[in-house]
Amino acid sequence: MNSFDSKMSAMKSSGRFFTIGLVTAWYSSNIGVLLLNKYLLSNYGFKYPIFLTMCHMTACSLLSYIAIAWMKMVPMQTIRSRVQFMKISALSLIFCASVVSGNISLKYLPVSFNQAIGATTPFFTAVFAYIMTLKREAWLTYATLIPVVTGVIIASGSEPSFHLFGFLMCVGATAARALKSVVQGILLSSEGEKLNSMNLLLYMAPIAVVLLLPATLVMEENVVGITIALAREDIRIVWLLLFNSALAYFVNLTNFLVTKHTSALTLQVLGNAKGAVAVVISILIFRNPVSVTGMLGYTFTVLGVVLYSEVKKRSK
Repeated sequence: MNSFDSKMSAMKSSGRFFTIGLVTAWYSSNIGVLLLNKYLLSNYGFKYPIFLTMCHMTACSLLSYIAIAWMKMVPMQTIRSRVQFMKISALSLIFCASVVSGNISLKYLPVSFNQAIGATTPFFTAVFAYIMTLKREAWLTYATLIPVVTGVIIASGSEPSFHLFGFLMCVGATAARALKSVVQGILLSSEGEKLNSMNLLLYMAPIAVVLLLPATLVMEENVVGITIALAREDIRIVWLLLFNSALAYFVNLTNFLVTKHTSALTLQVLGNAKGAVAVVISILIFRNPVSVTGMLGYTFTVLGVVLYSEVKKRSK
């Protein structure tokens, strides 16, 4: 009995260490890609957010195929109809809009303010869910969204590095992220069409590359030539782009694994804390000025998101 107990405790502790390792990898990849995007687009002076997003999507396409087709991390799900393909293409378009807008906003806004705006995703999700499905939440759920939005209004008013275009891009990115989750719930709701997040990325990423390629060629003139010229001057840019693109895939991979190995509640709590950790690290690295009122506004938003998660959980 004793040896059995010791085996069980050893399994539990190894499982705990595995989960801690996963969460650490999830945090590191999420915060890492955010900070690296900011460094490239703002500090390093690589002013091509669409091309950067296309690099991310190319890496996601290749690494998704390796993970699913070769390494068999999850069973491969196939697209069953042209209609399903069109639905995934629509999702990919919204996904592109969200990522590109988010990257553009990082050119103009500090990471701390970017995260504060990003925390308002539940507000946009509730709005789109109501508009598109007429799904009404309990009045208490809507009440928790008041501090979420109020916090960002307070933070915006006192943000020393406020930039209107960057702000609008960031709000657009947040709204597109919420729209994608609502549209995904509607389009891929039938059992035959449901795809897990890894398989969805496998199909969405190559479509995103096809959509982004003409956009980067038209809107970011001679971006390939400029990148090659930059690489000749400083080879670091090649390694930064490669590492950043691989990291963008690991954000999706670790998100999938954390969702699989922890509860939905744990994921919500960790997600809320992740934004705060990103804010603190970015302020320490980039030393962007922050006001007490701004931090108060961000705290207000995070508290609103925590309340929203709690009310949603109880209403279920």
